Amino acid sequence: MISARFPFLSPGSIFAVGWALALLVVASALPAARADAKAASGIDFNRDIRPLFAQHCTACHGGVKEAGKLSFLYRDQALARGKSGKWSIVPGKPEESELIQRVTTSDEDDRMPPSDHGPRLSVAEVNKLRQWIQAGARWSEHWSFIPPQPQTRPRVRQGGWPRTGADYFVLAAMESQGLRPSPEAAPAEWLRRVSLDLTGLPPTVDEYTVFVRESKRDKKKAKEDAVDRLLASSAFGERWASVWLDLARYSDTFGFEKDPSREIWPWRDWVIRAFNADMPYDQFTIKQLAGDLLPEPSADDLLATAFHRNTQNNTEGGTDDEEYRTVAVLDRVNTTWTAWQATTFACAQCHHHPYDPFPHRDYYRFAAFFDSTEDCDQNDDFPRLFFANDEGQRNELLRTQVEARRERRRLHEEGRKVWGQISDWRILKPTEARPTGGKLEVTDQGRVTAGGTLPVSVKYTLKSEVPAGATALRVRIFPTSVDPKSPPERGQIFSKLLASYSVPGASNQPVLFREVVADYLAGPFEPMRIIEGGGGGFGSYPVMKGARECVLVFAEPLTPPSGATLELTLEHGIASNSGVQGCALTQFDLATSQDRRWTEMAGSTPRQERWKSWNSARTLPKEVKGANVPVVFERDADARRETRVFIRGNRMTLDEAVRPGIPELVRPPRGASELTRLDLAKWLVGKDNPLAARVLANRLWAEMFDQGLVDTLGDFGTSGSRPTHPELLDFLALRLRDDLRWSIKGLLREFALSATYGQSGRVSSKHWEKDPRNRWYARGPRARLTAEMVRDQALAVTGLLSTKTFGPPVFPPQPDGVWNTVYSGEKWQIATNENRFRRSLYTFHRRTSGYPLFLTFDAPTRDACTARRTPSNTPLQALATMNDPAFLEMAVAMAGSMSDGGGKPRDQIERGIRKLTLAAPPKAMVAALTELYGGALRDFQTKPEEARKLGGSPERAALTVVANAILNLDAFMVR
Repeated sequence: MISARFPFLSPGSIFAVGWALALLVVASALPAARADAKAASGIDFNRDIRPLFAQHCTACHGGVKEAGKLSFLYRDQALARGKSGKWSIVPGKPEESELIQRVTTSDEDDRMPPSDHGPRLSVAEVNKLRQWIQAGARWSEHWSFIPPQPQTRPRVRQGGWPRTGADYFVLAAMESQGLRPSPEAAPAEWLRRVSLDLTGLPPTVDEYTVFVRESKRDKKKAKEDAVDRLLASSAFGERWASVWLDLARYSDTFGFEKDPSREIWPWRDWVIRAFNADMPYDQFTIKQLAGDLLPEPSADDLLATAFHRNTQNNTEGGTDDEEYRTVAVLDRVNTTWTAWQATTFACAQCHHHPYDPFPHRDYYRFAAFFDSTEDCDQNDDFPRLFFANDEGQRNELLRTQVEARRERRRLHEEGRKVWGQISDWRILKPTEARPTGGKLEVTDQGRVTAGGTLPVSVKYTLKSEVPAGATALRVRIFPTSVDPKSPPERGQIFSKLLASYSVPGASNQPVLFREVVADYLAGPFEPMRIIEGGGGGFGSYPVMKGARECVLVFAEPLTPPSGATLELTLEHGIASNSGVQGCALTQFDLATSQDRRWTEMAGSTPRQERWKSWNSARTLPKEVKGANVPVVFERDADARRETRVFIRGNRMTLDEAVRPGIPELVRPPRGASELTRLDLAKWLVGKDNPLAARVLANRLWAEMFDQGLVDTLGDFGTSGSRPTHPELLDFLALRLRDDLRWSIKGLLREFALSATYGQSGRVSSKHWEKDPRNRWYARGPRARLTAEMVRDQALAVTGLLSTKTFGPPVFPPQPDGVWNTVYSGEKWQIATNENRFRRSLYTFHRRTSGYPLFLTFDAPTRDACTARRTPSNTPLQALATMNDPAFLEMAVAMAGSMSDGGGKPRDQIERGIRKLTLAAPPKAMVAALTELYGGALRDFQTKPEEARKLGGSPERAALTVVANAILNLDAFMVR
């Protein structure tokens, strides 16, 4: 036992180097200035000490494990005296610090870290610890949790090189590494690079010709004009929306099991429009996270909330809807923290975060922001709004739907106001209770309880004396368990209630209801359905955590015939989570009121007209084509769910209740008694949040320069990479947030026109030796195209690309049989019109069976938020582009354009290469491709039937083979 080696520790405790080490890994609860963290010796806590602790200590003394009940993620805990009475760190006195004794001892039993946990610290590492303790053992918060600081432009030796503010920071760092900038990129290289980066499409030959001509007059203005043209192009939004769709885990299907289709593409179009309009990122954020909570939200505001309806939804029979609703809520938490904060907050779902000071409880406080939305993992993706394909009809129909929701809310609130004024309820005790399955019992207090096996469609028939003069009937449903930590496993909901007078020897006489007033409106089930029919009902689904009640208002006060009894029939039809047992009522009672205000309210002509208008408004015209898009709506205050901490992340093991909140580490807003999702969204893009501006600036930089200033795009925490240029990152964050007012186009324009971006991508031997990854940006960016760019560029240069924008997803050619593994019954119907050649962004995305070409080129499945695609280079990629039916079709088209200008095969080949790369091709390349042409021609001349499959004549077929090879050139696949 490790504890046996350390007699000064109590059994079960492990002191470990982590006591001191891990305490420094974390941000202090009492933040210190950065300067305080740098000792006079030159040791910087974040640079020199924190990485040691993360590597050697927090595995045992972090958030997951707190060996010896010691955790060093928090300063207060780290500086507390150990059970042995010894201090791990004595500021200013390294030799009296147990930490130093443990990392330097020769005793294998006492050394830290233990031999089975890793190697000893090196002499240099120990010396850093000594110097740090000697200087006072000061530390600061992790760099990313400190707000961005204004930066002074650094001095550089090559003062004539920078063109933008960012260039000064890049050049200063470059010079500190003994590097010099590369020469300026050739016009063809720069224009192709910037065109692909900003629009995802290559420049045309005509655009290149104009650019070269204008550059000779004024190079600076020519570049500015080119960048402005690209930023104004509709293709800009399509290219940059793709980045956001990865983060948003956008898909055209639900995910899980059969992975059926869902209609959410209008949200994708909203994202494209937002990028093209250069919607400020703060508004972009607020609309997506809380558009429904804005004052008088517009249709676009509501559509934006579909961002968090991209969560997967399990429609498989027998699954637990509450379980998967919870899965969706937690996914929203994790996605929000990855997309906006680049922080692995998900690690706190089951325990304290292992490396960053996020308590387990804070995870569920944050989850409470998303726990009271109306969605509940229903197959119909409730709640939804209908978006017509035709823009002329769309806005009018959306206004109608939104107004219908508001009118329903007003009708409900008026009913609740009357209810609040009435208290004369009398329990109705049934004298007879008959079920069509199971059994019913009536207690002395009038409570009806059901037991036994209750079929999904069970009916309860209850009889009682007629309460003459009654104006309303109350149904009150009780949960089977009142322990909030152990709620019932299924809900209770009835679908319809029928009333009649039962007269001996005569047919029953129906008793009509006018309307239903519920305790609150929540979920997909409309209470009015229990008197109208047509599905729905009243109760609690999928689980019942508290009592519910509703009032059914009679059309007229009850005036029964002589000798009549009141007969009530409660019908059910909603299956439970298991799909086997129903959600029938198991405990309920009935009561009546004789207060005339009920019938006066329900019978008023204006109110009845409003009910008719509401019914009409929620019935959409069947002839209008469009999409029912899942959106987010917040539950009413009285219908809020109670959020509890999940012990070890298990939703079935509940701990304390929590209210919505933001971790203290990231400076939450102060003063508000109750935070809402709207408060959260505003805080994310406010000045108090230290992360969002840095994260976005870094992400935009990575897209343009192929790597972030922080390499780990999704992890700005302790376990992530440190920024290579921290001052530049802060400069860009403040530039974006404060100067450019969150303009994404504004920052991208500065990147595109910078001297850093404008360098040649050719690498010298010196640069390769000193900086193979180009972390110091001494040469221009060079990267393989994204999956979408690979296909879109090929469509563009072959003349096939459709410029059509927006609309439902499309089905371009893909290899036969790809969907054989999908058993939802859906088929990939290959488009035969221009949809065949739409941009890749519009291709139908199925989570369980993605478009093969995209997956081969590293596109994600989008099961979860993806902060960065991991590039790969495999033979499968060449196999796909050489044999994919879509690429073969493009090669045929390209061969046609190559031959249109006439000339010898060599001339046609040169023409094709120039069209793709804009540059004069190397002679060796032309010679090799000409040789390929000759060999293919000879082969097709002997196989004319094969030639007909590739363009007709042997000459055209041979040119198609060459075109296919050109489409696979490295110069074509790299930007």
